[in-house]
Amino acid sequence: MNPTFPATETMNQRFSCRTFTGEPLGGAARDRLAAAAEAARTGPFGSRLRFRLLAAAPEDEGALKRLGTYGTIRGLSAFLAGAVQTGPRSREDFGYVMESLVLEATALGLGTCWVGGTFTRGTFARRLSASRGERLPAVTAVGVIPDRASAEEGLVRRRVGGSRRKPWEDLFFDASVAARPGAPSPAPLPAAEAGPWADPLEMVRRAPSASNRQPWRVVKDGSRWHFYLRRTPGYPPRFAVFLLGVDDLQQVDMGIAMCHFELAAREKGLAGQWVDRPPARGPAGEPWEYSATWEA
Repeated sequence: MNPTFPATETMNQRFSCRTFTGEPLGGAARDRLAAAAEAARTGPFGSRLRFRLLAAAPEDEGALKRLGTYGTIRGLSAFLAGAVQTGPRSREDFGYVMESLVLEATALGLGTCWVGGTFTRGTFARRLSASRGERLPAVTAVGVIPDRASAEEGLVRRRVGGSRRKPWEDLFFDASVAARPGAPSPAPLPAAEAGPWADPLEMVRRAPSASNRQPWRVVKDGSRWHFYLRRTPGYPPRFAVFLLGVDDLQQVDMGIAMCHFELAAREKGLAGQWVDRPPARGPAGEPWEYSATWEA
């Protein structure tokens, strides 16, 4: 991934915008974002992907509203839609690439809002010409922010004290440190001991996730960083998965976390790559699912 924007600065600027002006996207911004979407063909695990920037239709706001969990989205100008061929880690690949497009839009000064739901069937799938075997786990609303000053003020408030992000010690761990007797292993990784990796981990902590659940857990294991999915019990509800076709958004969230980690690491000159290399011994006493490893 070779971004054309300052990664950490852009991640800090991104916020979920639900109200837009309704104006069409500006020509230069539209063309650059559309080109980035068309060029996004695969994720770190090789899943086949297709993305397009589509102009909003009159019925799209109502379709998004019917999902019920994102509030009303007003003044939608366009949306990023993507399809991924079903396969191992396909949702992680989808989240990784879609978030890179979200950050591209943010760097262009546009507002965005991730929306996950039942897109594999319906108007969004038809407009993307989704084929059999493809999934549409989410779309991203895109538009012109109505009041940049207000948006920046709100972002500052969220940075200072309004964030509902989990604390560092709940997310990041060190496999080389024994936990206290009777406690789950591994032990938390203090931020002061993360060295140059503190910024990439902090960008993971600030990453967006479905219902702000932050299901990722990261374990330092020598020069490797193992990413795990810690599922939220009862989320999404089973009826939503089996009856409504809601996708596994927490796997998508893992891809978003991977995107943030890699972009921030590369910006700091920290080399590495994603591999499928689970440790011989996983975390003890924790119901975590292995996702991927960044091998430095």
